[in-house]
Amino acid sequence: MKKFLGEYGMVLVLFALFVLFSLLTLNRESATGAAAASRLSKEMLAAMSSKTEVFVVGAVRKPSGDFAGFVAADLGKNEKVTVTQVIGTPRDLRQAWDTAEAEGNTPSLLVVSGDVLKWTILSALQEESPDLEIIYPTERMVSDFLKRGNLLAIVDRIVVIAVIAIGMTLVILTGGIDLSVGSLVALSAVMATLAIKVMGGLEAGGGAIWAGFLIATLACGAIGAIAGFLVARFEVAPFITTLAVMLIARGAAFMMTGGFSIYQVPDSITWLGRGATFGIPNTVLVLIVFYVAGHVFMRHTRWGRYIYAVGGNEEAARLSGVPVKRILIFVYLVCGLCAGFGGCIQASQLATGAPNLGVMFELSVIAAVVVGGTSLSGGSGRVMGTLIGAFIISVIQNGMNLLGFDSYLQQVVLGAVILFAVLLDKARQNGT
Repeated sequence: MKKFLGEYGMVLVLFALFVLFSLLTLNRESATGAAAASRLSKEMLAAMSSKTEVFVVGAVRKPSGDFAGFVAADLGKNEKVTVTQVIGTPRDLRQAWDTAEAEGNTPSLLVVSGDVLKWTILSALQEESPDLEIIYPTERMVSDFLKRGNLLAIVDRIVVIAVIAIGMTLVILTGGIDLSVGSLVALSAVMATLAIKVMGGLEAGGGAIWAGFLIATLACGAIGAIAGFLVARFEVAPFITTLAVMLIARGAAFMMTGGFSIYQVPDSITWLGRGATFGIPNTVLVLIVFYVAGHVFMRHTRWGRYIYAVGGNEEAARLSGVPVKRILIFVYLVCGLCAGFGGCIQASQLATGAPNLGVMFELSVIAAVVVGGTSLSGGSGRVMGTLIGAFIISVIQNGMNLLGFDSYLQQVVLGAVILFAVLLDKARQNGT
């Protein structure tokens, strides 16, 4: 049992959070869409025996408005129904109702759905016309958390963090830390969009976009390799080295742009961050490819085992023939590449490059790695665990937003989650 919880404990936590927020965000909602409208229209027509005046009501830019349009279209095809469609506010409904009454065409049926059901004018109309029947589609229990749009929002929230966290996992597994990733995100986004601007700007093609992304990613990888070289060759503390790189990269991003955003890029730049392939968001595909590759590398390659060895006992690894210095340079190189590509994703999502992107990303990335079960002392952890950690943090943030928690309380809760993960790691190390 202890081994099982050690392997799958965080997966169970993520599952429990999904269940918890799914239940806490349950709401009654009317069925919407063309299919539901068609069913309701057929039921109404089957019950009608004579010519009937019907008001179909919906709100502007709401699902109820779309539903009203579907119902009105279906009922309007039948000669025994006179349909008046009202899309607007309670005031619009009152005006339309008074006009119909003045003309002697008082409706006997009122079709509503969704948020319109909460309008107080409905009860007032029923008091004025006791024979008025209000019809609405069957209500069902729906979890706001499990809606497709919300689940995609969870992925969008963490995709950049999760990509960078792969590289950070490798660094932390060696006992190091990289504080520069947030600044590298900004530098990458700026370099990519600047390159695209130079290679055509708004008229740039797909080749220019990917060339810009490649230049930015490789540049950030080179910066990561330099940081790794300083850590490995001169034994400078990773904290100090990457703190310096963080400041240099952020300053360089501001110098390159003069403090302004770069927006002279084509609309097609958003394909990576907002587009989809075969109906699957590209960000989801990116996460799948990156994490499968990271998992295979760490579990099934010699260099993956070397990384664990360096983090477990650097001196023992050196005596065993492990190229410790090359391993250290490599993990910081990978972390830089991941941060660089993460910056490209963010530039794609926002269709701009700005020097103030990625602020505090390093803390979110480290939190995802730690919550995912990687030990800060090195030598223990899994890439897939990091993905689970990133999702746990994103799910908690998303769930608290849906429940209306204010931002200050969210920070307290997330801090408590990170502290709990660190204490759990310490308990595992002590064998308790």
